[in-house]
Amino acid sequence: MHEQMHTGSGKVLIVDDDAVFARVLARALDARGFSCAVAHSAAAALDACAACAPEFAVLDLKLGADNGLKLIGELKATMPELRILLLTGYASIATAVEAIKRGADDYLAKPVDADAVTAALLGTRGDNVENEANPSDAPLSLKRLEWEQIQRVLAECGGNVSETARRLHLHRRTLQRKLAKRPVRG
Repeated sequence: MHEQMHTGSGKVLIVDDDAVFARVLARALDARGFSCAVAHSAAAALDACAACAPEFAVLDLKLGADNGLKLIGELKATMPELRILLLTGYASIATAVEAIKRGADDYLAKPVDADAVTAALLGTRGDNVENEANPSDAPLSLKRLEWEQIQRVLAECGGNVSETARRLHLHRRTLQRKLAKRPVRG
């Protein structure tokens, strides 16, 4: 079964420090009827937002030295009606909650396809419930619970790895190794 391709229109600002990913996503969204601008840092994103007045923004959580969570508020301050989608390769409940609190309209974990991004931008992601993963009643694994706790404390510490390690009673290098791994499923 092939999922129906969503189409949209409007200006999208893609903010990701991975130039290849940003270019591929921009091409895919262009093919779906959007007009895309790309920025690779928070400063470039704010400049592009002022220049092209987008209706949508797709932000990466980690932007090199910048933080996508912090950028949400800055973009909303300049354009309150901007619909923001936060993408991350390090998904956790804590960052999802923090992103929504700061003004993001949706949150997706990478890897993600352009149809999911389009549906999130247009606010139609829940329309096709049978294709969505059903939440399991099974408890989360210990590794997943550890990942969630690390992400929650990291968010509380504003992304400061040293402070997070101190609060979790971990060596900083141990925490960095854990953060370098992909999130654990279930």
